[in-house]
Amino acid sequence: MRTSINYLNNLIFPLFPEDRCFAFKRFMWRLAGIKVGKNVKIRSSVKVFGAGELVIGDNCGINSQVTIVSSSKVTIGTNVEFAPRVYIGTGTHLIDGNAPCISCGDISKDVTIGSGCWICVNSTILPGVKIGNKCIVAAGAVVTGVFNQDKVLIGGVPAKVIKTYD
Repeated sequence: MRTSINYLNNLIFPLFPEDRCFAFKRFMWRLAGIKVGKNVKIRSSVKVFGAGELVIGDNCGINSQVTIVSSSKVTIGTNVEFAPRVYIGTGTHLIDGNAPCISCGDISKDVTIGSGCWICVNSTILPGVKIGNKCIVAAGAVVTGVFNQDKVLIGGVPAKVIKTYD
């Protein structure tokens, strides 16, 4: 990502109505080096930080106050819906009890969200997460693992498979 352009995006997007100017927001994200598919609806309060790669498929909806922090790669499939206040992050720390500070080093792990998913309000997607296609991440879930199975409800802290859909 081009962080300087993305910085400007984070400053100017709030000047626009939440549910308008989607084509302009897609254009500005593309200028910042974000790969954005067709018909992606980006709310004005969405924030993207970091120098990593962000790829978003067609027909996605990114709702109010979603935050994406990418130090490696975030891949979002097609037809994915994000509820308000979702957090996606790729960066974390190495833990070393013998170091002066327990969080001694930085590491990045990619995040992949399959097509047709619904990520519910206040969900947290942490580094290294993989979510299959047509999955639901329940409200308030903290997703820390790999969920390759399609059509499942994932929820809890930490998240686990709660239900399978046909």
